[in-house]
Amino acid sequence: MAVAKWNGVILAESDAVKEVEGNLYFPPDSVQREYLRESETRSTCPWKGLGYYYDIVVGDEVNKDAAWYYPEPKPAAKEITGYVAFWKGVEVTP
Repeated sequence: MAVAKWNGVILAESDAVKEVEGNLYFPPDSVQREYLRESETRSTCPWKGLGYYYDIVVGDEVNKDAAWYYPEPKPAAKEITGYVAFWKGVEVTP
């Protein structure tokens, strides 16, 4: 079971994660959405497409743009549509 944790809170856990470029992407229904806040940040990957970001909010602490996902990825990355990955200090254990 893969787990994503930050500030003592489990953000996501699943045994159905997908690994892409060394990052674990969690299925949309495995993510605790109450800790995520939409960010205005976007990035573009040549083969995955347009990435959208979330800030992680736990109590009064905010980890800006610490999670991302691809709502409409390019065909080569369609398997991670809506899946969420984490970074910026989020502890992700496979």
